Amino acid sequence: MSDTEYLTRAEAVLAAVERTVDAANDGDHDIDLERNGSVLTLTFENGSKIIVNLQPPMKEVWIAAKAGGFHYRYVDGAWRDTRSGTEFYAALSDYATQQAGMPITFSA
Repeated sequence: MSDTEYLTRAEAVLAAVERTVDAANDGDHDIDLERNGSVLTLTFENGSKIIVNLQPPMKEVWIAAKAGGFHYRYVDGAWRDTRSGTEFYAALSDYATQQAGMPITFSA
């Protein structure tokens, strides 16, 4: 994947996360969202955080959550965990649901 393709796909991930948090906050959630360049920080009511950031040199998207640190690479049309193969949005939904204490579903 070229650098341009990576940035286009990775920025789309950040935009999708932002849209989902905005929609969740219109409902029952209270998630603080801060963007600093290519880093998104989601802060939940209980003070826990999830950080989603881009890693252009590695062409990856990373998640840091209470569950641990995870690296995602674009493979066969989806961002997949480099160790488990789990899809990015499914994993982020699980981590956010755990930390928010209520369901939240992320998607592209």
